[in-house]
Amino acid sequence: MVNEGWDVMKDSNKVKEISPFNLVLYSLSAVVLVIILYPIYFVVIASFSDSAAVASGQVWLWPKGFTLDGYNELLKHKDVWIGYRNTIMYTVTGTVIGLFVNLTAAYALSRKDLVGRKFLMLLFVFTMFFNGGLIPTFLTVKQFGLYNTFLVMVLPFSVSVYNIIVARTFFQNVIPSDLWDQARIDGCGNIRYFIQIVLPLSKAIISVLGLWIAVGMWNSYFNALIYLKNSELHPLQLVLRNILITNNMQTALGSGEAAQVALRLANLMRYSVIVVSILPIMCVYPFIQKYFNKGVMIGAVKG
Repeated sequence: MVNEGWDVMKDSNKVKEISPFNLVLYSLSAVVLVIILYPIYFVVIASFSDSAAVASGQVWLWPKGFTLDGYNELLKHKDVWIGYRNTIMYTVTGTVIGLFVNLTAAYALSRKDLVGRKFLMLLFVFTMFFNGGLIPTFLTVKQFGLYNTFLVMVLPFSVSVYNIIVARTFFQNVIPSDLWDQARIDGCGNIRYFIQIVLPLSKAIISVLGLWIAVGMWNSYFNALIYLKNSELHPLQLVLRNILITNNMQTALGSGEAAQVALRLANLMRYSVIVVSILPIMCVYPFIQKYFNKGVMIGAVKG
């Protein structure tokens, strides 16, 4: 008991001993954390505050003139619910397809016995710096019959060379090559080895790539703006963009008291739109945060 008490006292002394360097580091980290989190916090409290109080700079730490008018007006648009449905479908489907395409390509490129591996990798990297441009891509999408379809949001742009490089680096540096030798002795082929051995050992990189792909799909609106003309297929980001543009036009064309009310609602909806669009991703992120740091550092390792 005495030894245990002594060990506890030593541990407590270690906790209290903070070097000046660590103190400065912790202080800078706290400042950076506040700088990053406060804009998000401000958007949230501004969405519940009176627009006049926000415009006059009265909103700092707490909402002023609490109101839900921005959310009520936003959710009156049935297009928002359609956009939510479409975005969820695009995100789930696009993430599954993106993971399948990028992980399989990365695994193949990580194998030293792949013929022409360096040349194939060079072709992939070349596309990171040079591409055909918007018009040739548009014509290609249209010739394949993908224009104005569900698949145009999840199929043509599913390949990410950066994700392939990160996953390939993971497979090369984390998965022991001895596993393949042992699996081959037991009669295991490439596909079975990839599915039953490599993938279960790659939860970290799968989580990170899944998060990156999902966030990209959730925030995507430019592809929908170019390749979708049917409003029933528009994702949430494009729907919210159209709502803001319409409200701004109505505010500009209005006059008198009606214009003031429309301006107030438009200002409230700007913040409500941001909260509605980022809330789902912010709810998902904490569940895969434990894999995120490990996966991000993998991309910094030279492959």
